[in-house]
Amino acid sequence: MAKNESNNRSVEKMSVKKVLMYVILVLWALVNLFPVYWMFTFSFKSNEEIFGKNLIGLPWEWRWHNYTSAWNTGNMPRYFINSVIVSVSAIALVIIASMMATYAITRLKWVGAKQMNAFFMLGLTIPIHASIVPVFITLRDLGILNSHASLIFPYAAFSLSMGILICTGFMVEIPKELDEAARIDGCGVWKTFGVVILPLMKPALATISIYSFLQCWNELMFANVFISKSEYKTLPVGIQALSGQYTTEWGPIGAALVIATFPMLIVYVFMSGKIQESFVVGAVKG
Repeated sequence: MAKNESNNRSVEKMSVKKVLMYVILVLWALVNLFPVYWMFTFSFKSNEEIFGKNLIGLPWEWRWHNYTSAWNTGNMPRYFINSVIVSVSAIALVIIASMMATYAITRLKWVGAKQMNAFFMLGLTIPIHASIVPVFITLRDLGILNSHASLIFPYAAFSLSMGILICTGFMVEIPKELDEAARIDGCGVWKTFGVVILPLMKPALATISIYSFLQCWNELMFANVFISKSEYKTLPVGIQALSGQYTTEWGPIGAALVIATFPMLIVYVFMSGKIQESFVVGAVKG
């Protein structure tokens, strides 16, 4: 009887702990999802509702024309396309450069490999906007201001250190015997890199892609300073331009924010599996 009572008490304690854990997780999820809900409802409201009368509730009148107004005001389609071009190009550069640099540092034998890795890691200590003046001067001297390249190269450069850090954590755990077996089969350095190493690095590539995409898609300071021509401006700059000089319709700005956020959600939905896989693999290796 005593054992049964103790077992019942332990079961009750476990159930109480589980309920408390779920309550805490639900509350935490609500706290994190509330900004998304507020932004979505904000995009359908008028200024009258936004400023006090209906701040967090559902819209009294669903103003779908806020989205058409946001899309048609200024040059938003062009800004959206520019953001896609810049982000995708920068991600491609980061992936190629970080993978090649990591392979050279971790798999090839040469003097100064460790020092070169430490040099790359110094990039993590440099705030991206602290270097805006020297980067601006460099881009001006190269003659590539007011172009997609003036954003692609800085974005890729400042994401490279994190990309190498992520790739290194995976690549050092890949057995070097695979490289040796590939050489015995007649594979050179490039074929070993492309056929053997790259397929095993998919979780790391997904992590780098999401990290770089968030950095590029949301960045405003470089895009505002390096680009003055309307045909090369990105989406954050375009959203900033929606505010008027004297009065501002905030509903269309909320709609523009939803439009700008949607690609990030899509990228995360399609690549979150690889991110979770990378965490699991890292935990198993650790």
